[in-house]
Amino acid sequence: MIKKEMIAMLLAGGQGSRLGVLTSKMAKPAVAFGGKYRIIDFPLSNCINSGIDTVGVLTQYQPLRLNTHIGIGIPWDLDRNVGGVTVLPPYEKSTNSEWYTGTANAIYQNLEYMEQYNPDYVLILSGDHIYKMDYKIMLDYHKANNADITIAAMPVPIEEAKRFGIVVTDDDNRITEFEEKPENPKSNLASMGIYIFSWKVLKNALIALKDQNECDFGKHVIPYCFENNKRLFAYEYNGYWKDVGTLNSYWEANMELIDIIPVFNLYEEFWKIYTRTDAIPPQYISSDAFIEKSIIGDGSEIYGKVYNSVIGSGVVIEEGAVVRDSIIMQDTVIGKNTSVEKAIIAEEVVIGDNVEIGVGEEAENVLKPKIYNSGLVTIGECTVIPDGVKIGKNTAVSGETKPEDYPNGELVGGGVIIKAGDNV
Repeated sequence: MIKKEMIAMLLAGGQGSRLGVLTSKMAKPAVAFGGKYRIIDFPLSNCINSGIDTVGVLTQYQPLRLNTHIGIGIPWDLDRNVGGVTVLPPYEKSTNSEWYTGTANAIYQNLEYMEQYNPDYVLILSGDHIYKMDYKIMLDYHKANNADITIAAMPVPIEEAKRFGIVVTDDDNRITEFEEKPENPKSNLASMGIYIFSWKVLKNALIALKDQNECDFGKHVIPYCFENNKRLFAYEYNGYWKDVGTLNSYWEANMELIDIIPVFNLYEEFWKIYTRTDAIPPQYISSDAFIEKSIIGDGSEIYGKVYNSVIGSGVVIEEGAVVRDSIIMQDTVIGKNTSVEKAIIAEEVVIGDNVEIGVGEEAENVLKPKIYNSGLVTIGECTVIPDGVKIGKNTAVSGETKPEDYPNGELVGGGVIIKAGDNV
């Protein structure tokens, strides 16, 4: 039997419905980030930087883009004969076939994968957070406390605490209470969804809870272990960590990359973020172009003006176009004399000439106000926007649109155009 001290299980199957049209055709961990990366690059890079060379990636929703990106793990040095990265989709069994119905249920369905490595410890990760963490230090902490479970936790503003699993600890950081999204939190120490389990404790808990409907770590496994007097400790983390689960938090995290002194630094030599990169030409900036405080991806051609924005690879910004406070993902074209203000524009979008995006007053979105807000314009993958139209704030557009889709040439604030076959 192969022996690994610690393996990682990376939960990457989430739909990410709060990202609206950005995840209509791909899982949230596959969404582009920072002009060059995809969200899943961050936990994968953390693993290899921490010396973890065996990672199971659990996929489910729209996995094609994610599977293609991961491949055999070459960019992260995870193309190993023993261990490496393995994509673990749900599969048909002889009886009781089912999708992954909860975070813990997904791990339970892959007990056989974990057992082949006979690990001492299992690290459970989410595929949709932006952060840098040395999991080896967390493992040393786990061992020093002779813990059964160590939960990475960080302080959050008390008014936001009810959105998280909250831990209450004693003076030794041993967890004395755990509450999943409590209405009246007793602490502001929030679980980050990063767990180290001693293998036998995890295995026994998953088997004991195998019939639990939608079995989840926060709701079921952690309380079960707590009630059975297991040693649970909180590992307090005080670095940068961002759950990019909403459009506004995703936009904010990208904008933070381009601060003069970025809160989250992508340029550190000692903790590199690795990604799959294509062989593409260098960027081209024309003599008439103007760029201020922005990230510009390889292969992009800039003929217009770009302010405070994150531009992916292979993007073309034509003459006279002005882009401000926006995220534009790879292989998108912004037409001549078009203005883009505070927008998130997905991959392979074609925007015509003389278009105005992000204009007028804010209005509540008519379809999903909890998703499309904060004054953002969100444009889904492979969308086409015709020449000369105006698009207001808190809007969403997805699909190949035509002039007749815009009454009086405008999609007013809060409006939505979603073509047949596209999700919202």
